[in-house]
Order: sequence, then structure tokens, then C-alpha cells
Amino acid sequence: MEPGNDTQLLEFLLLGLAEDPELQLLIFGVFLCMYLVTVLGNLLIILATISDSRLHTPMYFFLSNLSFVDICFTSTTIPKMLVNIQTQNKAITYAGCITQIHFFVFFAGLDIFLLTVMAYDRFVAICHPLHYMVIMNYRICGLLVLVSWVVSVSYALLQSLMILRLSFCTDLEIPHFFCELNQVVQRACSDTFLNEVAIYFAAVFLGGGPLTGILYSYCKIVSSICAISSAQGKYKAFSTCASHLSVVSLFYGTTLGVYLSSAVTQNSHSTATASVMYTVVTPMLNPFIYSLRNKDIKSALRRLCDTGR
Repeated sequence: MEPGNDTQLLEFLLLGLAEDPELQLLIFGVFLCMYLVTVLGNLLIILATISDSRLHTPMYFFLSNLSFVDICFTSTTIPKMLVNIQTQNKAITYAGCITQIHFFVFFAGLDIFLLTVMAYDRFVAICHPLHYMVIMNYRICGLLVLVSWVVSVSYALLQSLMILRLSFCTDLEIPHFFCELNQVVQRACSDTFLNEVAIYFAAVFLGGGPLTGILYSYCKIVSSICAISSAQGKYKAFSTCASHLSVVSLFYGTTLGVYLSSAVTQNSHSTATASVMYTVVTPMLNPFIYSLRNKDIKSALRRLCDTGR
């Protein structure tokens, strides 16, 4: 078949995490439970922040947005994986694969930008506490979230359009449980130079840029905390950003670990398995990290449970 012919009729095969039927059944159960916990946990965070007026602050506004994005981020990959295991059908249509790439890239980028915005929020709260409500007013908070959405959707659209220009012939097996951008590009039989440039550009500027901003914010935060004289004051200041720092470390640590290990080992199956950490485990743990380390969230969740009785 000539490159590009009947591209819209192509199907990709998602090889998943295991071939053994018994192991697939175990994977189905584990991932279904993890997905339900992720959706329920993040949904509870959103409901708690909406229902409790004491949580109508910039920090919890960003947190509720992050929880919403985590639900969507996980939903782009796990439901399709569960359906494939249940039906014993590994196929995903060309249009379905492009759609999955678009939303995965979009919500992954949005996750990164929201974590960066939350780091800036903590920086202002600790380093400029007297001006916090002036700097982080409702208009600025809304604008920061809006810019994050616009940049993320623009980048996702760019990557989707660049995938559409590629032609695919044979070797449409993807050793992953979802249509991962790099894996799909590698299976094209046309020139992928521009796609690879766009991917590296994103890694440097859309990945490294926000990470630099987060690290700068926390350098300033640590400097300000060290300047506080009382131990109680230091603990209170640090506790306000401990949850966010944990989430950032978990997300960036697992993401960088996956891509650095894949560059060294070139083992696609190991990369797919390791990807579970940032695609499933991190969004699942975020609600626990914020609720267990945050008295306000725990109080709001308790009141929410009491209301539901």
C-alpha cells in the first residue's frame, strides 16, 4: 500500500501491558479500581471547594481546577484500555488515536501549567503576604487559568495537526496501553522531522519552562521561610505549600523518570509500564495528598459527608 492511501481507514493496535489473559484480568481489576478512586477522590475535592465558602480562595480555586483536569487526564486513556481488555480487541481507529493524542497532550499540558500557577500562588502567599489578596484577585486567578487553557489547547491542536500530515503504512502496533505521541510518530512511514522538532520544543519550553518557574518560586519560598524567626511560623509557612510540593515532586519525578529511562533502555514495554505512574497513580494520589495534609480540606469533606447523610 502506498503511503497515505486510505489513512482514515487505518487502525492501530494497542498492545497494552501484558499478553497473558489471566494477567490481563488482574490488570483490568486493578486499573478499574484505580480509575474509580481517581474520579471519586478528585470529585470530592471539587465538591468540597465549591460547597464550603471558606475554601473560596485562590489556592483552592486552582486545586479544584487541578482535580478536574486530573479526572479528564485519566479518562483519556484508562476507559479505552479497560474496554480493549474486556472485549479482547486491541484496535483503536485512526480518528480515535488522533483524538486520544489530542486530549492526552492537552490535559497533560494543562496539568503542568496549573501546577506552575499554584507554585506562583504559594510564592505570593509566603513572600508577599500583605499584598496577597491584591495580587491574587479573582480577575488575575481567572486570567491565569484561562491562559493555561489557551496555551495547552493550542499546543495540543498543533501536535494533532502535525500527526494528521503523516502517512502510515505497516507496523501499526503500538507497545503501549494508549496512543502515546512518540510511539505513533515512530510508526509513520513519511518524514517525521518536523514532528520530532515540535516534541523536543515542547519538552524544553513547555516542560522545562514551567519547571524552572516552579523551582524559582520554591527557592524564594525557602529563602523567606528561613528568614522567619519562630519555629512555629516556619512550620505554618511550610505547611501551606507542602502538599503542592509533594504533588509537583510526584508528577515531575515520575514523568522525568519514564522518559529518561526510555532514552537509556529503549525498552517500549518497560516504558509503557512506567508510564502508569504519571498517567494513573499520580492523579489518584493527588486527592489523598491534599486531603491528608490539609485541615481545611478534611473539615470541608467532613461537613460534606455530614450534609449527605
